[in-house]
Amino acid sequence: MMQMLVAGGMTPLSDGERQADADNPRGYLEWERIKTLPDDPGCLAEAEGKVVKVISRLLLSLPAGHEYRVIFMERPMPEVLASQDQMLRRCGTYKKGGNPAAMAAAFEKHLREVDAWLNAKAHVKILRIAYHDVLQNPRTISEKLADFLGVTLNCEAMSGQVDQSLYRNRS
Repeated sequence: MMQMLVAGGMTPLSDGERQADADNPRGYLEWERIKTLPDDPGCLAEAEGKVVKVISRLLLSLPAGHEYRVIFMERPMPEVLASQDQMLRRCGTYKKGGNPAAMAAAFEKHLREVDAWLNAKAHVKILRIAYHDVLQNPRTISEKLADFLGVTLNCEAMSGQVDQSLYRNRS
């Protein structure tokens, strides 16, 4: 999604600290400072008018006083868990003996909490995008994104960022 938004013409807030690797060969487009959001909500001043990748847990720390447009990527839980599992194995931090059912239940509970929080905030507008919809209809999704964000985006360039070969953890 970040690659699509940047190709479409948006400016990312990214520090380049996390380099491309086998799990994400095109790079991460992440901004490490966003991890300080719970303790330093003022860091968001740097994000004005830019696209920032934020993990779901940190969304709960978005302070009032700003209007947010959240593009929430949704993917089937078995694929999320498989992707995380593969990444941990490659990083050498995989711990054998984990309980996949407990992990899935914890993720699902977390997502329900985030969903309830987002839906209760008038200053947060949310567009939920199914991962598979991006793979199957990148042009349609690009147009939805442009409409949601209220900006002109290069939808053709955005669509060109979708690479089916990167869909490796299937359920």
